[in-house]
Amino acid sequence: MKSICVYCGSSAGTDPRFLEEAIRGGAEIAKAGLTLVYGGGKVGLMGAVADAALAAGGRVVGVMPEDLVNQEIAHKGLTELHVVRSMHERKLAMSELADGFLCLPGGPGTFEEIFEQWTWALLGIHAKPCGFVNVAGYYDLMRQTIQQMADNGFIGQAYVDMLVYAETTPQVLDAFRAYVAPPPKWSTNKP
Repeated sequence: MKSICVYCGSSAGTDPRFLEEAIRGGAEIAKAGLTLVYGGGKVGLMGAVADAALAAGGRVVGVMPEDLVNQEIAHKGLTELHVVRSMHERKLAMSELADGFLCLPGGPGTFEEIFEQWTWALLGIHAKPCGFVNVAGYYDLMRQTIQQMADNGFIGQAYVDMLVYAETTPQVLDAFRAYVAPPPKWSTNKP
């Protein structure tokens, strides 16, 4: 594992622990020698995680659609900033640049991005880990909803269990290092 994509809010949220973990997470990713891949913003948790990784001497790669760059929310101090035409191109580029996907608290864009990577993983498009830093129980209800999908027959339990949940970024990174992907959903060897 050489790079981690972090999805998180473009605002800081209401709980100060969200910002604290974004700062700790960015620093820990850099200290682990991993490249931080993220959405390229200077705002909210996005900006905090990037600033912390940079301050710890890390390499930070942002990917942002030109419309958002033109709205002046792009971080100007990154190691690299890839400017793309659309959100679809952004998500594909981030997926290709990352070896795993870590989710801090965030809103609908954060959810949409991590759910796409999880879907790609269970379909076998990639075999990269997806995990949630469950700061202050932020992802508890989502985790229950995902379990309900399996309980009601919409997804196999192995694909629920492939998601990593932990309270801190270092705990998620440790789990990523030991991650073994389940067989793809349509594989003849599926669980």
